[in-house]
Amino acid sequence: MTRIGSFSSPFLLGFDGLERLMERAAKTAHDGYPPYNIERIASQGQGAELLRITLAVAGFRQDELDITLEDNQLVVRGRQADDSEGREFLHRGIAARQFSRAFVLADHIEIEGAHLADGLLSIDLRREEPQKLVRKVEISTNR
Repeated sequence: MTRIGSFSSPFLLGFDGLERLMERAAKTAHDGYPPYNIERIASQGQGAELLRITLAVAGFRQDELDITLEDNQLVVRGRQADDSEGREFLHRGIAARQFSRAFVLADHIEIEGAHLADGLLSIDLRREEPQKLVRKVEISTNR
């Protein structure tokens, strides 16, 4: 059975990778933890668009967080150790938990840096405008 994707039009050649990126993004969108914001930062005339992803990671230390870029996918992971040994909780509403949050990035987005303060992890991104390329293709009569 042949699979017909969203990009099956004969006018969209070579977009198979884009379809795979959309499927990957859809798989990572279901978990709501940790909550996050994505905001556009006003640029100071630099020509590049600035973006910021902010994740609420209260209770995580810097050494418990990991940010990686894997094949145009920004992955933020958190691993907390369970330090409840020797403690007796009457109520435990704050669980030590792990998370993995992924964001698919476009080709021209660069990671500027990350900052952890007051339980918020901010990751700054810069989107450079790709240069427009116009190329004339010569037509030959010989094969």
